[in-house]
Amino acid sequence: MIKKISVFLLVFALAFMYFPIKPAYAANLTSISDTLSTLTQGALANHTLLFVTPTGVESSTDTIIIDFTDFTDGSVAFGDIDIAEDDDGGCDGTWTQKTLAATAAAGTWGAVFASDILTLTPPTDAASGEIDAGYCVQVEIGTHAAGPGTNQITSPADTNTHVIEITGAFGDTGKFALDFVADDSVNVTATVDPSITFAISDTAIGFGTLVSANARWATADALGAASDSAAAHTISIGTNATDGYIVTYYGATLTSGSDTIDVAGLTDNADGNPGTEEFAMGFSTDGDTTIPAGYDHNATPASRDWTFVASTLTTIASETVPTATETISAFYLGNIAANTEAGSYSTDITYIATATF
Repeated sequence: MIKKISVFLLVFALAFMYFPIKPAYAANLTSISDTLSTLTQGALANHTLLFVTPTGVESSTDTIIIDFTDFTDGSVAFGDIDIAEDDDGGCDGTWTQKTLAATAAAGTWGAVFASDILTLTPPTDAASGEIDAGYCVQVEIGTHAAGPGTNQITSPADTNTHVIEITGAFGDTGKFALDFVADDSVNVTATVDPSITFAISDTAIGFGTLVSANARWATADALGAASDSAAAHTISIGTNATDGYIVTYYGATLTSGSDTIDVAGLTDNADGNPGTEEFAMGFSTDGDTTIPAGYDHNATPASRDWTFVASTLTTIASETVPTATETISAFYLGNIAANTEAGSYSTDITYIATATF
């Protein structure tokens, strides 16, 4: 009998030697990262952690523990925390959010900080696939959590490297490192000089010979025209001034010695009143500058306005914001009466562009 027992023990020992019991090893988490809202030492910061779990979460006891021992969790609670699962191991979404509370319950994860260590406890009814093996997990801590989050973790008040460890009963482990700086923001400065551009395309225009039978319009070649077909000249204006610009004019009416041609103010009129002395201007723009009432040279001849105010500084265009270069077209209308004094008439009209920086 003793011999039989000895033989049995010998066989068992040999079997154990050749077929040893394999110990269980924790799997290593992969693709671990933690993106902070700031890396400034001692500052409050949001954390967005990502990691892929080879094992997953399969039961209510498969806790996930994140050790922030070097940090200060302050008042961070479950409302400041989100946990979500990716639809694969890519850590790129689509994310399925888990429901959180202070303690775990059916369908609800527990999330609690104690001594700067975060413990995430699966729902009391958790089963296989609560978090799938090989899938990515996202943990958000801070004001960006959907709680909505109101509290953040305080980073270490030094510029050292700090190692954070992820462990827990779910069976996987991993570590990652964070390094902090005195100031993680770069102040960039630049100066933009004030600028204004102003140009007049032609400073010598004319009506040619005025007649009482019909209106005439000044042209760039100074010969004049019997139709309102082209601008006599253009004014280009642009500025980066905060409050934009105004363009004004100042000048007398057409004058020959002591003789003058009356100025006019015409509304919705294509050619004024031939046979009556009238000197007036109208303006249009290729941009959005404001042309004041009385000077609107629009696309409909019968709706055009003509005005000239002699010897008074008068605005003909304005912008209230910075603007790229705009082109303002200037049109001049002339009519005379049958008894208008003969002579060579002229005037100098000064245009002034003023920007408000």
